[in-house]
Amino acid sequence: GPGQAEMYAGLQELGVANGEDLKETLTNCTEPLKAIEQFQTENGVLLPSLQYALPFLDLHGTPRLEFHQSVFDELREKLLERVSAIALEGKVEERYKKLEDLLEKSFSLVKMPSIQPVVMCVMKHLPKVPEKKLKLVMADKDLYKACAVEVKRQIWQDNQALFGDEVSPLLKQYILEKENILFSSDISFLQNFFSPSPKTRRQGEVVQKLTQMIGKNVKLYDMVLQFLRTLFLRTRNVHYCTLRAELLMSLHDLEISEICAVDPCHKFTWCLDACIREKFVDNKRARELQGFLDGVKKGQEQVLGDLSMILCDPFAINTLALSTIRHLQDLVGQDTLPRESPDLLLLLRMLSLGQGAWDMIDSQVFKEPKMEAELITRFLPLLMSFVVDDHTFTVDQKLPSEEKGPIPYPNTIPEAFTKFLQENRIACEIGLYYILHITKQRNKNAFLRLLPALVETFSDLAFSDIFLHLLTGNLTLLSDEFALEEFCTSLFDGFFLTACSRKENVHRHVLRLLLHLHHKVAPAKLESLQKALEPTKQSGEAVKELHNQLSEKLELRKPSPAEVTETPSMELPLPTVPTPASR
Repeated sequence: GPGQAEMYAGLQELGVANGEDLKETLTNCTEPLKAIEQFQTENGVLLPSLQYALPFLDLHGTPRLEFHQSVFDELREKLLERVSAIALEGKVEERYKKLEDLLEKSFSLVKMPSIQPVVMCVMKHLPKVPEKKLKLVMADKDLYKACAVEVKRQIWQDNQALFGDEVSPLLKQYILEKENILFSSDISFLQNFFSPSPKTRRQGEVVQKLTQMIGKNVKLYDMVLQFLRTLFLRTRNVHYCTLRAELLMSLHDLEISEICAVDPCHKFTWCLDACIREKFVDNKRARELQGFLDGVKKGQEQVLGDLSMILCDPFAINTLALSTIRHLQDLVGQDTLPRESPDLLLLLRMLSLGQGAWDMIDSQVFKEPKMEAELITRFLPLLMSFVVDDHTFTVDQKLPSEEKGPIPYPNTIPEAFTKFLQENRIACEIGLYYILHITKQRNKNAFLRLLPALVETFSDLAFSDIFLHLLTGNLTLLSDEFALEEFCTSLFDGFFLTACSRKENVHRHVLRLLLHLHHKVAPAKLESLQKALEPTKQSGEAVKELHNQLSEKLELRKPSPAEVTETPSMELPLPTVPTPASR
């Protein structure tokens, strides 16, 4: 076929006879057998000793093709070894000159499957493959596919669109993996989205593949960062910020100084990475991070855009918020005001920078967001007063009660708290983390007191996937409360169901929670929830699937018809039938 002809076309250029030549010889000759013998002699392996060995192989029925093939394979192995050796020996210019000559000679045979590996190997070892050859490779799908990543990098660095096509499915896969973890059916306060260490996360398939594609190529690294910035702007999806930090730290792990040394965020990210590993910002690292922020020079403010993206990574926000809650508790014990704690102010400064990432990159105005004084003078003291309320209540419970009877837990929320959660992004983030904190402490009173403030929050943060993922995990610690009507009404009717119809993700999280804890919920409440959570026409597959699973679980819990038969009028007591085990 035409494929064959094309495959061997390169041989003629090199003065090597091919099938076409043999055909021509045979068509124009008088003695075909003599002609074949002559062709074999002229084009066979030129070794005197073979003259006698070949007829011997013929006697044993070994086809000449098989013999030539094995000689060829042997030679090709030797040649591949030799090419790799040339790439390492002698003066740099000389060895590359040798490889370039070799490429010049062999490239015309690149279509021959038997020779292709050699050509590919030569290109792989050339730091600069001639432009013309790269263009030929690029124009041919199969050749491009067969190329080593070292050659592809040379193609990609001048073809952003082609590189984008390669990277794009990986980025999609990355976001999907993150969402799958957030919606995972395993709900636990021990294992959650933030459990894996940074080192473990960097071993993920996508990060490893991108690291491999980039190699030491700064241009490709910059392109990936540009893709991530663009996608973050387009979607506001914060997982792109995580990937930006993971990629840099993955190159750091491999000690690729060619890239780490030129990324102005490297040392900051490295230090923050250590804090994320510990899930806490200690004093020593706080000073270091502050040094980087204070060290941003006039004319280099653009680095703030990159730093803000690193700080917008949910793993960074999680670490900063957890550290903030810990600091506030310490301040209560020390009787210190928030504005008197430089460490706390630094955490807030980094939180604002992270939360302001999207606006900064969008507006291209690179300056740190202004911190609102009220956050420090009014909101944080409010949170501290909640901590004090808890202490007071706990102490009161332990005191021998006089006639006054038990002191009720405070059940109203200061209006200022609700307003802060609605209007101030940083206050909202810290407020939500405080609520996660009291839930983890199984503090039901404090949880029910503050829950109404979550119905309306800044940019609906209380209905974001990360918060709901963490909240559902922590609520498993209060699982026994789900038997109580009052608790369920506050949690479901008062909070979750207010958003289910307008937010598909909330619908999914409630169903996840119920699938996990349905056996704790009172049957009547469960039934009304099952109805309230019916999928609508607009609902996606995930919601329908979860609701089906829930319905199946509840079917199994219903008593079987035998147990509900009418008791005969004589009121004979029915033997008690054990109910099927829950879950």
